[in-house]
Order: sequence, then structure tokens, then C-alpha cells
Amino acid sequence: MNVNPVPVDRAAAIRLVIFDVDGVLTDAGVYLGASQHDDPIELKRFDIHDGIGMKMLEWAGIEVAWVSGRVSAATTIRARELGIEECHQEPGAFKLGAVRDLMERKGLEWNELAMVADDIPDLAVYEQVGLRAAVANATAPVSSIAHWRAERRGGHGAVREFCDALLEARGCLGDVIATYVADRKR
Repeated sequence: MNVNPVPVDRAAAIRLVIFDVDGVLTDAGVYLGASQHDDPIELKRFDIHDGIGMKMLEWAGIEVAWVSGRVSAATTIRARELGIEECHQEPGAFKLGAVRDLMERKGLEWNELAMVADDIPDLAVYEQVGLRAAVANATAPVSSIAHWRAERRGGHGAVREFCDALLEARGCLGDVIATYVADRKR
């Protein structure tokens, strides 16, 4: 049993989980540099356990979307590697339009959305979703209205912690893990 459970009533309704990128999927650090030809290089640190957690949500029939407030090639590369088709990078953190478009295309209501967030650029969406999750190092405006809070920091397993807690609240965490392991024993 997770020591920090997701509310079961909220978990049952979730069909899509939105993840912020910088500060949630990463440690909020951006490493900037240049190649020997002066081409800009940006690196971000993603937690490998978080990637498995998001795949587990998909295996359980829950859709995953990334909605970032900035454009980054590193984000695009990691999303592509994980097969995340809904990767939206909105300059200036105008995330609400991207989320409304997702909702319309997928026939979703606000109560069917969860979001994992960390800072004020997330609030326009975060305030409206049915299940609000915050990473351990989230700012006060986010953590103060969260339904669930991670014990881990963004970019350091907080996403995996949430994914496990959501699947546990829905009663399918063990089944998802067992199916994955059985499939790899073939």
C-alpha cells in the first residue's frame, strides 16, 4: 500500500494524465552550451523510472500527455523515445489552449484529467483538472491546492511515485506489473 494514496473517487474518473515537463519530468535544470561550431546545445535530465511509470499508465488504458511552457529539442527527443504522441510545447506557457484542444479531440471533461505540476505556469490548467498532483518541490501555489503530493522531487522519481499511486488507487497496479513481467518471460 502506498503511504501517500491518491483519492480513490478521483482516480476512478481519470482517462488522461497531463505532465508538465520542466520541474516535473526533469529536475528543473537546463544545461546550455554550444558545439565546436557554435550550434546551441540544451540538455535535460529525465528519470528513467518516470518513463516506465508513464508507460504503465498507458498499459492500463490511461492516456498520457506532456504540456510544457517552453520549446526544447531535449523534450521532443525524450517524448519520441517513450512514444508519447501528445507532446505539446507552448512558448510563453500558454498551456490552456493545448489542453482544451486535447479535451475536444478526445471527448474529455475536466474531471477526467489529472495533472502533475510544480509551478505557476501550470495553474491555468491545474486549477481545473479533476486530480491535482504536485511534486515534492512544487511551489506553494501548486502544492497548496494539490489533492496528492509526491514525497520525491521533480525529475527524481516523483512521476513514477504518482503513476504507482494512481494505478494502486484504481486497483490495477499489481496486474499491470504482473502482465509486464509475464510478457518478458516469453
